[in-house]
Amino acid sequence: MTYNLRIADLPQSERPRERLMAHGSKSLSTAELIAILLGTGQGAGKLSAVGLGQYILQQLGQHQRDPLGVLREVSIQELTQIPGIGPAKATTILAAIELGKRVYQSRPADKTVVDDPSVAAAALSHDLMWQSQERFAIVLLDVKHRLIGTQIITIGTATETLAHPRDIFREVIRQGATRAIIAHNHPSGNLEPSPEDISLTRQLLSGAQLLGLPVLDHLILGNGDYLSLRQTTSLWNELPQGD
Repeated sequence: MTYNLRIADLPQSERPRERLMAHGSKSLSTAELIAILLGTGQGAGKLSAVGLGQYILQQLGQHQRDPLGVLREVSIQELTQIPGIGPAKATTILAAIELGKRVYQSRPADKTVVDDPSVAAAALSHDLMWQSQERFAIVLLDVKHRLIGTQIITIGTATETLAHPRDIFREVIRQGATRAIIAHNHPSGNLEPSPEDISLTRQLLSGAQLLGLPVLDHLILGNGDYLSLRQTTSLWNELPQGD
């Protein structure tokens, strides 16, 4: 696609709105999604809306590996410094970003049965998913695996957090839970468990056996996704937990 053409000059089959309606939003590039929000282009070099969307990503991400990561935290001041982006277009982009966050971070209601890692990840998304520091948290459940609540245990640096089994089990007992799912985030977005993650999980599973408080999973969250250690490791076969 030629980005200096007006959208009106493009064949209908190549226009972002028409492509979205025909093929779904996932078929569009990030620049095309921004173009739909902008509506019109111009700006630097009289770009089309799609070209302006691409230019925004280049400007925001020129010193970053992940321009989408910059978009998540961009301010109105940063956007309006880009030629062609005034307050109206900047607020439209920010509103769309915030709406996307809220949709993604919608939390299951209390007493929801947590019968899949995705439900637990959704319960913790607001606290863990897009944080710049590593955080360790727990999902607290009753005997029927219904959600009682969530609790952040520790907050670390950008690359490291510390959580001790005693602090975790103390909180589980204090809140009257009988089962728990533990979780932490990787601000880098890399969900691969570290040796320390595996070691801590083993300690928690061992302690859970002694206390009779099953740990049902350990989740790693980051960059809009999650990983379940129960589904991807053999740790729960080595140290079986109750139902």
